[in-house]
Amino acid sequence: MSLLAVEDLSLSFGGLRVLSEVSLEAAQGQILAIIGPNGAGKTSILNCIGGFYRPQHGRILFEGRDITRLSPDRRAALGLARTFQNIALYRGMTVLDNIKLGAHAHLRTGLLGGLMYWGPAQREEMALRQEVEEEIIDFLEIESIRKLPVAALAYGLQKRVELARALAMRPRVLLMDEPVAGMNAEETEDMARFILDIKEERGLTVVLIEHDMNVIMDISDYVVVVNFGQKIAEGAPDQVQAHPEVIKAYLGQKRAGA
Repeated sequence: MSLLAVEDLSLSFGGLRVLSEVSLEAAQGQILAIIGPNGAGKTSILNCIGGFYRPQHGRILFEGRDITRLSPDRRAALGLARTFQNIALYRGMTVLDNIKLGAHAHLRTGLLGGLMYWGPAQREEMALRQEVEEEIIDFLEIESIRKLPVAALAYGLQKRVELARALAMRPRVLLMDEPVAGMNAEETEDMARFILDIKEERGLTVVLIEHDMNVIMDISDYVVVVNFGQKIAEGAPDQVQAHPEVIKAYLGQKRAGA
């Protein structure tokens, strides 16, 4: 059984059909890439999986459980985390505080204990800080910037902090919307390495959207291609790269402009 499955997903806004019976599956510990031209419906798929959009038809299964009608916060509690194409961090807060926000959904202290900040609340907060500092910050190599405000960081580091916050949610499935967009070659290489490490060292399933085909071909286990809201191909990266419909719809366009 797949960890995450999308079955016959259809989505419309008014009279505009955005997705048409799209299906895909992601197994435990797999990197699944969704590719396609701009406007193909890739981000809409992630928004449906994350609960930000509700499809008119189809369903989303997590460990065999239908989560199609669950709210985004309930999906997060089950183990779905998300990074965004446009960075969604609190720019005036420090790196450490931004990352800690990702784990607050898992805190068990009640409202009164949290307001008083003593006893169980304080111990839980200190344990959370230790987990974030010793595991996530060290894993993503951002120890030197943990006390800096996000606004003071370069773009590539901000993307790394957003990834850290998603990992602090203790996900089982990580949804990533264009994780290397806008990065230079060195930043792109670092992010690709971190995504591979997330899979290999943490055993997470990653579902990502990305336009950098070198990254897609290097790190993905499986690729799904969409165009005009429909799935047109799927398979291993080398198979998809050679698929005539993919070359026509996406890869061929990119090569022609290279």
